Order: sequence, then C-alpha cells, then structure tokens
Amino acid sequence: MQTEDDRKNPLEHYLGATIRELRLRHGLTIAQVCEQAGISRGMLSKIENAQTSTGLDVLNRIAQALGVSMSTLFRNYDVPDGSAQFVKKGAGMEVVRKGTKRGHTYHLLAYDQGPRKIFEPFLITMDDEAERFPIFEHPGTEFIHMLKGVIEYRHGQQTYVLHPGDTLTFQGDVPHGPEKLIKMPIQFLSIILYPPTAAE
Repeated sequence: MQTEDDRKNPLEHYLGATIRELRLRHGLTIAQVCEQAGISRGMLSKIENAQTSTGLDVLNRIAQALGVSMSTLFRNYDVPDGSAQFVKKGAGMEVVRKGTKRGHTYHLLAYDQGPRKIFEPFLITMDDEAERFPIFEHPGTEFIHMLKGVIEYRHGQQTYVLHPGDTLTFQGDVPHGPEKLIKMPIQFLSIILYPPTAAE
C-alpha cells in the first residue's frame, strides 16, 4: 500500500526498492555493492530506504556494481497499471449464435468491453454435423484460425478447406459459414473485428 511519503517522492521510493531487490536477487551485501560502486554504506542504505536522492553518476556506479544497465533501474518506473482480462481454459462464456445447431459450441473469450464492441473472439467447437449449417452476416472483418479437424468453409461464392494451422480472413458482411465438416471434432478461433462508428 502506498504511503503519503511514497506519493511525495515516488521516484526515490521506486529506485530504492529496485536497487534493494536487484541486490538481494544477486546475493550481494550492502558492503559488496558499496565497495564496487565507491560509495559509503550509509549512502546506499539511505538510497534503498528513499531517505535521500542521488545523481545519475552514483546511480550508474550502483547499476554497474549490481551487474545491470542503468536503464534496468528505470525499466518499470511509471508504467501504467494493467487491465487485461484473463479467461482460464474452459471458462469462456458459452453463447448461442443465431442459426447454430446442436453440437456447435461457441465460447466467447472476452466480453464487457464497454459501450461499443471493438472485437469478439470465439472458440468454436463442432462435434456433431447439423442438418443445416448456419450462415452468418455481420459488419467488420473476421479472422479464423483452425486448431483441430478439417472443415470446408464458405465465403460468398468461394469455399476453402481449412486444416489445423490454416487461417482465413474475410469481410463479415458477405454471407459465410461452414459448408461441410470433413474431419471432426473441429475447433477453431474466430475473431470478429468491428468497424469504428461514424462518431469516431
């Protein structure tokens, strides 16, 4: 938890904590680092505890004593907090898309993107041939990457036979969808990238 003192001197606290962490990670004592860097133990102790600021020359000597570059000391300073969405294997939201049949499972792998959808990544599994294959049309661009099985996929007037490792990218507003399930079970990633709105 950040203290009031941390907020007043963020760089000193960051550098102190980084230097201490690197020193301990390399199994070095304060005395060893001070001898290599040519500074007093008291000075290094004050730097590690953010009780003093120091110049670039001293920081460079400390970095050399720690066996790292000067840039390593600042690498993670002022880096924004991450806000990635992490979905564990098998934890994607199962959704029903219009026209899909039994044996066609769609797992949405990212959601809650705010007021406007930017993209939708699906993990699609097909292990039972339906009587009629779904046909899709939507705005934006779709990217498909095959993981398992073999499928014949239609986009407009063209069909493509996709094997594991194959990819297919196309405009979503042209009718598209599975034409024939050649080897099951079939699994592929489908990522739909939606176009920006007129206001953007």
